[in-house]
Amino acid sequence: MSGQPMAPSPNSIKAVVLFTDGGARGNPGLAGGGVVILTPEGRVLIRKAIYLGHVTNNMAEYLALLSGLEAVASLSPEQVSIRLDSELIVRQLNGQYKVRSADLAPLYRRALEFIRVFVKVDIAHIRREQNEEADRLANLAMDTGKDHLESFLTL
Repeated sequence: MSGQPMAPSPNSIKAVVLFTDGGARGNPGLAGGGVVILTPEGRVLIRKAIYLGHVTNNMAEYLALLSGLEAVASLSPEQVSIRLDSELIVRQLNGQYKVRSADLAPLYRRALEFIRVFVKVDIAHIRREQNEEADRLANLAMDTGKDHLESFLTL
């Protein structure tokens, strides 16, 4: 047996923390999203940069969240903590704000479909400084015009 720590398998993960960020240069404009999935102890499981083409900032936020939720769903955890620096999206998902945009409504409904799959979910707004890695990944996607994925899981 080597001295390297074993990467977790997707079946052994009970809880995750999901950080996402989306942004558009211009509104609408060139857009990207960032996703970081961690264990509650802070171990990185997945990092993704997603190139989103030409969309609004709020659409980029939702598309990044959906990409993150899809990745989390593949891990089948019971508990998910979602951390976003978009107060609008957090308040919409928590039922404090209505979704008035016809463009955002289907993205919102899809996010709720994902969220309902998990046994326990908490969604919280965080300051931008607490979301630096997801922001960096969103900017990487915008800068390069392509997706990037790092996975630290054994399948």
